Amino acid sequence: MFVLVEMVDTVRIPPWNFQRQLNDAIAEELNKKLANKVVYNVGLCVCLYDITKLDDSYIFPGDGASHTKVNFRYVVFHPFLDEILLGKIKYCSQEGVHVTMGFFDDILIPPESLQQPAKFDEAEQVWLWEYETDEGAHDLYMDQGEDIRFRVTDEMFVDTSPTGPAAAETPAQPGQSTAPPAEEVVEKKEAPYTLIGTICDPGLGLLSWWNS
Repeated sequence: MFVLVEMVDTVRIPPWNFQRQLNDAIAEELNKKLANKVVYNVGLCVCLYDITKLDDSYIFPGDGASHTKVNFRYVVFHPFLDEILLGKIKYCSQEGVHVTMGFFDDILIPPESLQQPAKFDEAEQVWLWEYETDEGAHDLYMDQGEDIRFRVTDEMFVDTSPTGPAAAETPAQPGQSTAPPAEEVVEKKEAPYTLIGTICDPGLGLLSWWNS
């Protein structure tokens, strides 16, 4: 679930931190920059593990800060495929069951990966499993806040780096507004890192479902 990733970066230390130990100042700046951030194709950064190498520090003209090239290892949340994790149901939608692990919320279990047969209750906004027994079918609801164990089947990274404004196809006429229509301004915000999962088989535990 958590891995150590070797990274290299140039860290800028402002002059008011020169009185501190260099390692402490660099560790603080690295955590400011990376902690709780998603690095593309790497994962969700958690905290600095250690610093493995420090190059010489330089002060450039026009900037009183020091700049140091640093090799370091960072703790990253990046589960491997087929890893089994434990989370809580955050909410349900037509897209599937959305799961949270407390520190990471972008986990989706699509409808085809739920225990079958499953259906979505529009009124309650929850997914339910129509569990067959000798006495007939029972509806087992996947309520918000319930514990759930799932297997990681896929992951998606999305580059959310800011981009420049799109070039206008035709130049604006004098007196014509260049602002896009209101409906074009609102864009769906995509998560930079999403895990796709499937519910584990009953032998691995559907935790609170069995308690009910």
